[in-house]
Amino acid sequence: MKNTASAGHRADEPFLSDVKTLRERARRHVEQGGASKTYVGDVSRTIDILQTVLATELVCVLRYTQHSIVATGLASEAVKAEFARHASEEQEHVMAVAERISQLGGQPDFDPSGLATRSSSEYVTSRSLVTMIHENLVAERIAVDHYRELIRFFGDDDPSTRVMIESILAVEEEHASDMQDLLTSHGGAKS
Repeated sequence: MKNTASAGHRADEPFLSDVKTLRERARRHVEQGGASKTYVGDVSRTIDILQTVLATELVCVLRYTQHSIVATGLASEAVKAEFARHASEEQEHVMAVAERISQLGGQPDFDPSGLATRSSSEYVTSRSLVTMIHENLVAERIAVDHYRELIRFFGDDDPSTRVMIESILAVEEEHASDMQDLLTSHGGAKS
């Protein structure tokens, strides 16, 4: 007879819990919020990791917002609009990550003191439109690499967080592509 137990599951345990067991378990551990007994990740570590993602996204909101306001030069209106759209999308990421931290029983850290040190990307401003585009591309590449690592880290231990990060990653990859296109169309070198 073939053993159909999944990885990490003992063959002598039923694969699916019966409804009565699910209900009893939910009532018995209701204070744990979204992190139930079946959550196999390290909740504290996940919250710490998500705090860095939150800080990264907040720094991106601030950088794109500032760039959308101060960008000048030939064709700057289209670039300003792109920066503003990216800032809005990064704000959506902020809210999703903050909500996930809360679901796991943590408190999202929006404290601006230390924001730059908690973020994986940097807040870099410039008067040069090309430098702004370049710095946004660098930040997006950092986020893409970081989020790919996090997707592998969360794997099947925390599918909800993994799926959230996957959806954020897709937008960050689009942002990186947008910045690369802008950089190419504006000379490609920092001035």
